[in-house]
Amino acid sequence: MPSSADRAAALNRYRNVCVIGAGVIGSSWAALFLAHGLNVVINDPQPGIEATTKDALIKIAPTLLKLGLPHEGLERNLRFEPDLARAVAGADLVQENGPEKPEWKQQLWAQIEAAVPRHALLLSSSSARPATEQAREMKDASRLLVGHPFNPPHLIPLVEVVPGEQTDPQATADAVAFYEALGKVPRVLKKEIQGFVANRLQRAIMREACYLVQEGVVTVDELDDIVTSSIGLRWAVNGPFSSFHMGGGPKGLESFFQHLGKNMAASFKVIPQVDLDEALQRRIIDQAAASFGRTPIPRMERERDDTQVALLHVLAARNGRDRT
Repeated sequence: MPSSADRAAALNRYRNVCVIGAGVIGSSWAALFLAHGLNVVINDPQPGIEATTKDALIKIAPTLLKLGLPHEGLERNLRFEPDLARAVAGADLVQENGPEKPEWKQQLWAQIEAAVPRHALLLSSSSARPATEQAREMKDASRLLVGHPFNPPHLIPLVEVVPGEQTDPQATADAVAFYEALGKVPRVLKKEIQGFVANRLQRAIMREACYLVQEGVVTVDELDDIVTSSIGLRWAVNGPFSSFHMGGGPKGLESFFQHLGKNMAASFKVIPQVDLDEALQRRIIDQAAASFGRTPIPRMERERDDTQVALLHVLAARNGRDRT
């Protein structure tokens, strides 16, 4: 854990931030940056982006309050600049949140490189496009890397920090320090891989979930109940490896693999075939509509965020006890 002095130094170093794209992810990042006292300029060509972003800040404010962060008057340090070169001209850090189109990102970073200060850190929220691919049109990609958040960034702690082939190790260290100063949990991936880590895990679980519905084993809402009443609770406190370590016996994972390793290895070879055709999609949609689909999404989001904030407080208290 960085000291308060280290956090203050990291935030002071990146006092001026440019957010490229202010959709769901970009507006959430902007709210978090503003809550930590940073100056934010948003570059986004969407019509009405100022009103849309300010509405998002109002929506996010209650969660910031529950997290113990400033939540009023955030727009005082916020401005909008439609011209990309002017938007990044004074930036210490850029957080890009644009479309997942390789050519678009490549052209964007080439334009940013020509206009941004040489010391600026260049970060992409991409969930699919590695930094090496994004940097193909750049002359110097040493400052570019992926800083992939889990949605919404103002609430969920994880940031997957993924350097590219040309990324300077110091830029990676600087990105980690910046995200830690925001209270995030940055984790550096040792190599680039499609989809990074969290989304690959999520995708694997979703594939199995769709298979179980496809086979008529459970309905959509029953599967959700099973997850939130078992592995969802467990994994909020301990990840898969430490959970199996505790459940493995006196020697932890060694005992686990001795007893169950062969069966697990065999099951890994059997990948269920899921035909996510229109019929299965309609079954999932209809089952969801008959269950949680009746609840307005804004209400679901508020209940989700409130519960996750409460869980984060519990985990923070536990971690504080662990360090004493």
